[in-house]
Amino acid sequence: MQQRHFGKILLGICVMFLLGSCSPFAKLQKSGSDDQKYKGALEYYAKRDWYRAGLLFEELIPVLKGSNESEMAQFYYAYTQFHQQQYLLSATLFKKFYETFARSDYAQEAMYMYAYSLYKDTPSFNLDQSNTLTATSALQDFINAYPDSKYKEDATKQILELRGKLERKAYEKALLYYKTSGFNIAAYKSAVVAINNFQKEFPDSEYNEELAFKKVDAEFSLAQNSLETKQKERYQEAISYHQAFVDKYPNSKYVKQSEKMYETSQKEIERLDKLEQEREKEREKHKNQPAKVTAAN
Repeated sequence: MQQRHFGKILLGICVMFLLGSCSPFAKLQKSGSDDQKYKGALEYYAKRDWYRAGLLFEELIPVLKGSNESEMAQFYYAYTQFHQQQYLLSATLFKKFYETFARSDYAQEAMYMYAYSLYKDTPSFNLDQSNTLTATSALQDFINAYPDSKYKEDATKQILELRGKLERKAYEKALLYYKTSGFNIAAYKSAVVAINNFQKEFPDSEYNEELAFKKVDAEFSLAQNSLETKQKERYQEAISYHQAFVDKYPNSKYVKQSEKMYETSQKEIERLDKLEQEREKEREKHKNQPAKVTAAN
């Protein structure tokens, strides 16, 4: 029974292969002239049959080199790969096109499609953003090269979207340091550094209010968990961050929490100053004691 079942499957595969080998496309690939293949590729392209059109254009490109059809074959081939979501390949092909045919009427479109292909290949914000940086740069290069292009508006929107990914990635990184800082004092420092970097890179971000407060909290917590010799400096830094925070966000929901840390920081600085004064008196006392003993003798 199993052998008969296997035989039926094998027979079915053979029939499909034979039917496929007799299809118009297979005949065109096997025995069609270059002109027929080019015409066929254009017809498949018009029907949005990207796979078959792509196979024919790929086969024709080396043959058509130097002919009038060569330019369009390469241009359409790049689009067939784009429509099949082969974005890195289409980016490579579009780039090659506008570099090879710099004076073509399609060079501007090809340069945009190169950048757009890279844009389509960018990952979600939680993954590595190297491709996002590359796509952003390519889109900006396009706008710089063609400031009046009909694609400028789309390219600008895409840049803003990609910057949103980079912004979210940087926000999550800063937040991660902040969340793990309770387990590792070094993470407090990293959280402050990451937030400072975020504020510089994304000054208009909607996350800045929250992160400005978290920077106060991280620096305050760092001061509390530091060696006494470093506490005063870090409490002063927390006060500085608090003042910057309330100046910029006076109506923030985090203001009361920040003010409590501000008040505690001031009290701790006063306490540390008193301790330092008492120690200074003790040092002076011990410093002068030998002189008194010598005078008595």
